[in-house]
Amino acid sequence: MQIGWVNRLFGNQGERVAARFLKKLGYKILARQARSKVGEIDLIARDSETIVFVEVKTRSSHSAGHPSEAVGFQKQKQLTRAALFWLKERNLLDHRCRFDVIAVTWQDGQQPVVEHFLHAFEATDSGQMFS
Repeated sequence: MQIGWVNRLFGNQGERVAARFLKKLGYKILARQARSKVGEIDLIARDSETIVFVEVKTRSSHSAGHPSEAVGFQKQKQLTRAALFWLKERNLLDHRCRFDVIAVTWQDGQQPVVEHFLHAFEATDSGQMFS
């Protein structure tokens, strides 16, 4: 169980780096680790008038592939449901939004490398949320 705890701390550190990165770009952080009954969104930010749902993937290397590759169809589907739930709960369904991925990689104790993938994917399997 300790490995899960260590991984969570490492992921939290990556999310803090990603939030600072977005703030430097002028984004306003609206929520961190936004949890609901349909899932969690790592960061929710505002970029001008657009609400941005951000999945952060943190790794110590690319040995198992690029961190962004971990955001497959099932994860996109879960993030879409969580984002729609968040928007619906706040009566913000009429706002423009997008899904970004931020990959944070620490290699050999160096400063983290941050890669920002804007418009990483489109909302997936979302129709049932609008009923």
